Amino acid sequence: MEGLGGRQGRRAQYSRALKSAEGLATGHVQADSRPLEDVTAKARSYNPKTMKVLNSEQMRRCDRAAIDDYGITELVLMENAGVQVVESMDEYFGDSGPDVIAVMCGKGNNGGDGFVVARHLYSTRRAVRAYLFAAAADLRGSVAENHRIAEAIGIDIIEVPDAESWEQRAAEIVGFDCIVDALFGTGISGPLRGYFAAVVETINDSGASVVAVDLPSGLSADSGEVAGPAVDADLTVTFAAPKLCHTFPPGCELIGELSVVDIGIPEAAIDAVESTLELITPEECAFALEPREADTHKGSYGRVLIVAGAPGMAGAAALTARGALRGGAGLVTVGAPDSVSEIVAGLVAEALVRPHASNSDGGLGLAAKAGLTALAAAADVIAVGPGVGTSEETQQLVRELVVESPAPVVLDADGLNAFAGDPEALREIGPPCVLTPHPGELARLLGMSTADAQADRLAAVRTLAERSGAIVILKGYRSLVCDPQRTVAINPTGNPGMATGGSGDVLTGLLAALIGQGVEPIAAARLGAFLHGEAGDIAAERVGEISLIASDIVDALPDAFANCGLGAGGGE
Repeated sequence: MEGLGGRQGRRAQYSRALKSAEGLATGHVQADSRPLEDVTAKARSYNPKTMKVLNSEQMRRCDRAAIDDYGITELVLMENAGVQVVESMDEYFGDSGPDVIAVMCGKGNNGGDGFVVARHLYSTRRAVRAYLFAAAADLRGSVAENHRIAEAIGIDIIEVPDAESWEQRAAEIVGFDCIVDALFGTGISGPLRGYFAAVVETINDSGASVVAVDLPSGLSADSGEVAGPAVDADLTVTFAAPKLCHTFPPGCELIGELSVVDIGIPEAAIDAVESTLELITPEECAFALEPREADTHKGSYGRVLIVAGAPGMAGAAALTARGALRGGAGLVTVGAPDSVSEIVAGLVAEALVRPHASNSDGGLGLAAKAGLTALAAAADVIAVGPGVGTSEETQQLVRELVVESPAPVVLDADGLNAFAGDPEALREIGPPCVLTPHPGELARLLGMSTADAQADRLAAVRTLAERSGAIVILKGYRSLVCDPQRTVAINPTGNPGMATGGSGDVLTGLLAALIGQGVEPIAAARLGAFLHGEAGDIAAERVGEISLIASDIVDALPDAFANCGLGAGGGE
C-alpha cells in the first residue's frame, strides 16, 4: 500500500476476511477475525451458506426484522456497525494506520454509524474530527443519541448544513490522512443533489485514503450504475450482505476493497429474504472439496475426457488438459483428431492423447464417434469444444456426442457454436451440463447481438440457463454463474489481463477436473469460476496484466487452491 496520502496501486475488489459478529446482538463486540486457514481446519461436513446480494428494500426488511421480531434495538445495530468499520480499518491499514481522520456524517442512519466510528477511533487516541452535514437540532433517534455521545466525550464536531458553510470548511480536508464517508447509505435514490456534489469532489481530490460506510455516497444499493457524483473509496465496509453496487460495474469500480461484516442481524432474518443473486466467497470455496485420503489412486480423482483440437488449434486442447491436470483430475484423456494428436501429446506430457479420424479439414469427423463414445463411457466427465472447429461434420459429431454422453458435460467454444440458435436442444443431454460462453457465444446461442447480451448480462445468462436447462458461466468482467432456476452467483475474482487466448480453455479443463472429483456441477461451476479468476489475479501480480498469458493462469492454480484453503500451493 502506498502512503496514506494516496491511493493503492492495485486495489483488491474483495476482502477474504469475512467478519463474524457472533454475540454482537447481546453487546459483545469482539469480532471473530480468524484467518481463512483456521476456518478450513473445521470438519468439512460443514456446509456454509451462500452469501446473498441484497437491494435496499431487502436490506430494510432485514433491519426491520432484527428490530421488530428479535428485539435488537437500532442503537445496538448502529453500535455494532461502527465497531466493525473500525476493526475493518485496522485490518486494512495494519500498523501504518492513519492518525488524522475526518468522519463525514449525514443526518440519517449512515451518519449515526459515522458517529460511532468517530467515537471508537477517538478512543484509540487518534485525532478525529466529525463533519455533520445537517443541523444537530434536526437529528432524531439513534442518530441524535450517537451525536450526543460523540460530542460529550470531546470529539470536535463541525456542522456544515449548507453550501456556504461547506465552502468555508472545504479547504480543511486536505489535512487529513483518511476520510470516512458516512454521508449516505442504502436509502439514496437518484444522483446527489445540492452541495453534496461539491463535497464528493473534495473527498475524491483530497489525496486521503477513503473508507466508505456501507457504500460510497452517490451509489445506489439497487444498481451498479453511477447516476452522478460518487465517492471513490479505497475500502468499503458493508453490513450483513453485499449490495448490487458492490458487485456490478461500473459502481463496483468505486468500492475499493469490500469487507462484508456481520452486525448482529439474525441469520434467520436474512434467510427469510428471497434473493436470486449471490456472491461467490472464499469461505464457500473452502468447503467445496474434501481433503484427500492417503489410501487413494488416480482413479479416485476423476477420469476426464477432453474432446478438442483441430489444425492450428492444438494449443486449445493442450491448455484444457493442463487446466484439468492442475485442477486435480486423476486421469486426463484427450480425444483429438489424428491430424494434431502428436502435437497435443508433445505439449502436455501428463495427459493420454488418443487420435481419432479426421475429416477433410483435419478436424474430428463422424468416423471418430465410435471411439469417442467408448472413451466417454469410461469417463466421469467430458469437456467438449475447445478448438474443434466449425465444419458441419464436426459440429454434427459434437451434437451427437454430448447428447448421448452418459457423463456430465462441460461445453465450451466451438462446442457451444454447435447449438447456435437452438439452446433448447441442450435439454436432450441427460446428465448435468455446464456451458461456458463468452458474450459472443451466448449471443449466438440465443440468436441476439453481442451488444444486446452485454447490455443486460443478468437477463441474458438467466435466459440461456432457463432455455437450455444447463448451468451457465457467462465469462467476462464479473463472470456470472446461473443455474436453471435463475439464481445467479457473481464471481469477484479476475482481471483484464485474462482477456487473452486460451484463458477460457483453462477454465473448461478446471471445471471438468472439479466435476470429475465429485463436486456437484453447480458447486464446481462456482468454485471453478472463483479459482480461475484467483489464479489470474495471482498471475497478474507475477507478470503484470499486459504480459499475462493462459499458461500463467495454469501455473498459478496451485496457489489459487491454497488461497482458498484447498491443498498446498506451489508458491513461496
